[in-house]
Amino acid sequence: ELFFNTNVTTAITVGQARGVALLAAYRAGIEVTEYTPLQVKQTITSYGRADKRQVQEMVKALLNLPAIPRPDDAADGLAIAICHAFSSSMPGKVGVGK
Repeated sequence: ELFFNTNVTTAITVGQARGVALLAAYRAGIEVTEYTPLQVKQTITSYGRADKRQVQEMVKALLNLPAIPRPDDAADGLAIAICHAFSSSMPGKVGVGK
């Protein structure tokens, strides 16, 4: 999968880390599911072009949190997890907020 970044060193490092994570998952028999930013935004906010703040606010609301998760990466990770929970490909779908 293509990954674009203006900093070549960062792009290479991220690519290497991604490769190691995918290999480890494969060796452990763990199925990997990937989502594009547009898919996550569409699932979380119902708008594929939502900005970071809109996604963060919806994560806060969906999980009934007192504040937006910090750092930003935490909110991103939770958004991806929520997207996966709502995905039709997830066996035994999990209800959020129950």
